[in-house]
Amino acid sequence: MSVVVVGAGIAGIACARELAAAGVAVQVRERADRIGGRMCSPELDGRPVDLGAAYFTVRDDGFAGVVDGWRSRGLVRTWTDTLDVIENGTRGTAPGPMRWAAPGGLGGLVADLATGLDVRLGHTVRSVEPGPLVDGEPTDAVVLAMPDPQVGALVDAPAARGREWRSVLAVAMRWRERVWAPFPAAFVNGHPLLTSVADDGDRRGDGAPVLVAHATGGSPAEVVAAARELLDLPEPESVHAHHWPHAAPVDGRDEPYLAGADGIALAGDGWGSSRVETAWRSGSLLGRALAQRLATG
Repeated sequence: MSVVVVGAGIAGIACARELAAAGVAVQVRERADRIGGRMCSPELDGRPVDLGAAYFTVRDDGFAGVVDGWRSRGLVRTWTDTLDVIENGTRGTAPGPMRWAAPGGLGGLVADLATGLDVRLGHTVRSVEPGPLVDGEPTDAVVLAMPDPQVGALVDAPAARGREWRSVLAVAMRWRERVWAPFPAAFVNGHPLLTSVADDGDRRGDGAPVLVAHATGGSPAEVVAAARELLDLPEPESVHAHHWPHAAPVDGRDEPYLAGADGIALAGDGWGSSRVETAWRSGSLLGRALAQRLATG
């Protein structure tokens, strides 16, 4: 039995891990040159920076076990349970669940989960057909671990139609030294561009003078200008921007995944609520379900 997983984000890697653990031959194909998906941590001036997911929370017992393993090896750290809220010129705080961060960048956590798996980077899948066939090659099942719009570009999947996805422009800014009062991160409400600003040095624990702003649109220069005005900052020394066209679905789903009778399955943070933990859980549950289905024929 063999399965092809398309997408090396945390959902795809979690799915592949469950399949491999059950003895199923599984190959992960990823069009990017790195593992992580929207948890990737590209480098800014030689230092990884989290441009996608800002943090993760822990509710699921299974995911808690994974996090305990990461914590025991120093791969994750508790960050904060309280974030700032900036709205209409005022600043307050919002308590919530404990947010976790990764000293080496969140992308490293996905790479850690992928240890021992057959992952093909820089491999763009062109077609998925009933059978199923992946780029014309037969397989027993294929998992599309990606946002709905990317699923729709490969297969005609009614379950992946009709939902709106938010676009996010992430902009990392680095200064020579920290020129702002300490804060973990802030939700920015009612702003025409900004939705949040996070202190990457604070969440990663190395004190680097790096802020990451998330915006609903605009250009990188406009986002930098908005962040500077919001926090009264000088011009940063370097800037790195990344556009996420399908950052998160506007609405969630009740189902954790879709395992179609045609051998084509869907997983990711779009199945449930849009969280890192949701994506892990979606992939893990789907991997177990597929392994059981393949074992029983």
